[in-house]
Amino acid sequence: MFSELETQLTQIVEEILVQAQLAAGDIFVLGCSTSEVVGGSIGKHSNAEIGVRIVKTIKHLLDERGIYLAVQGCEHLNRALVVEKKVAQMYRLECVNVVPTLQAGGACSVAAFQLFETPVEVEFICAQAGIDIGDTAIGMHIQHVQVPVRPTVRTLGHAHVTALRSRPKYIGGPRASYTSCD
Repeated sequence: MFSELETQLTQIVEEILVQAQLAAGDIFVLGCSTSEVVGGSIGKHSNAEIGVRIVKTIKHLLDERGIYLAVQGCEHLNRALVVEKKVAQMYRLECVNVVPTLQAGGACSVAAFQLFETPVEVEFICAQAGIDIGDTAIGMHIQHVQVPVRPTVRTLGHAHVTALRSRPKYIGGPRASYTSCD
């Protein structure tokens, strides 16, 4: 089961990264309900082992590209995110004083807190892209303008998978000319 999940997750994340065209230093948000992955209701059947596998898989894919991972917690932590302390410092993010648990934060947040070098929690972030496994509502942490990404694999285990990327706003109306911000 785990190797199939890791294989599917790798394919999904790689597709998102291609569409999002992230660069080193960008931030990628993970929102995940391991309860949904195992076929339960969100927040009712957290699975620590699946959380570790998911975070490890995504972290590995992002680390090799120099992209930072932010792991969103559940609504009981107001969807605060686990990031590396250096990310919080680099982006001048305000830390909040909480440590996630399976019942408040969820399995992926707990896994991130275990796997990151120097984990901290932040309340808000403005990431360039992200994946939502199990309909956890990551949109509040993706910069405007958000564009849906539709990976070819649309479920992980039993969980529905969606994703978002961002693009610069088009402003100025019909008289304006546009160029890439990249």
